[in-house]
Amino acid sequence: MSASYPVIEVKPEWIVNPEDMGTKKKFWYYDPDQETKWLFKHPRSNTGEHWAEKIAAEVASAAGIPHAKTELALHENIRGSATETFARGGRALCHGNQLLKGIVEGYHLESEKRHRQSHHTLDNIWKVADVFFAEPDGAKKAKRFIASYLVLDALIGNTDRHHENWGVLLKRQGDDWHGMVAPSFDHASSLGRELLDPRRARKMEANQVGDYAEKAHGAIYWSESDARGPSPLELVRRGAHKYPEIFRPAGAKLAKINESVIRRIVDSIPLDWMSPSARKFAVALMCYNLNTLQRTFP
Repeated sequence: MSASYPVIEVKPEWIVNPEDMGTKKKFWYYDPDQETKWLFKHPRSNTGEHWAEKIAAEVASAAGIPHAKTELALHENIRGSATETFARGGRALCHGNQLLKGIVEGYHLESEKRHRQSHHTLDNIWKVADVFFAEPDGAKKAKRFIASYLVLDALIGNTDRHHENWGVLLKRQGDDWHGMVAPSFDHASSLGRELLDPRRARKMEANQVGDYAEKAHGAIYWSESDARGPSPLELVRRGAHKYPEIFRPAGAKLAKINESVIRRIVDSIPLDWMSPSARKFAVALMCYNLNTLQRTFP
């Protein structure tokens, strides 16, 4: 059994202010020992959103994909997750919807809509990179960064890459603004975190883990005319076919991931934070997704 990940105890006097963005209860706090701000998030009832956040961050770290640092955390005996701010050094986060509504015609009409946003397509995200990072090499680098996040989503089954769950970090230098793609963040909607143990067991017994992965609907659309977004796996399959030079470096990062790495990460969640059924399902889901992605990037 792997050593368990530590759990941060968030003290009430550390709380700075609540966070309005998103649908879950959360607040910012300042840890005086680490001298940085963190976001504490409460998981929704009967979900594993807290352990999903931690596992996703560790998988990203193992694969070498830039991500927000995340820890398991307790606040007044309530279990949650804590994510360190990455908007530091004078940088401010500009979310995807803010970028898209200034570039994609008609996007401003639905800029506050997180889901069922059919204008939130991969091609439109690429438009943001082409406009915002005017130099061709800069745009290609930005797209490859984003592609690595989409490969991460496919690996962990993250269906919530909506237009507020990616963005650009901006910093003013003289009269100009300079930007870089923000690290991947907000991975709570992953790893079957919404399933209850009996349903997990049924899916495992019926060999339906692959069906669960393939039938999921992500928050990035392939076409503006589509009724729903493809699964994270299907999005990467299509993206790798249409944009091989963009997705190939992201696919190469999967060489660092195998079943042993996946099991070590999942087994490091404290025993009383994640049920045996949830662990088995998370491992099975990531192994299925990894095998599928390896066929996409042979």
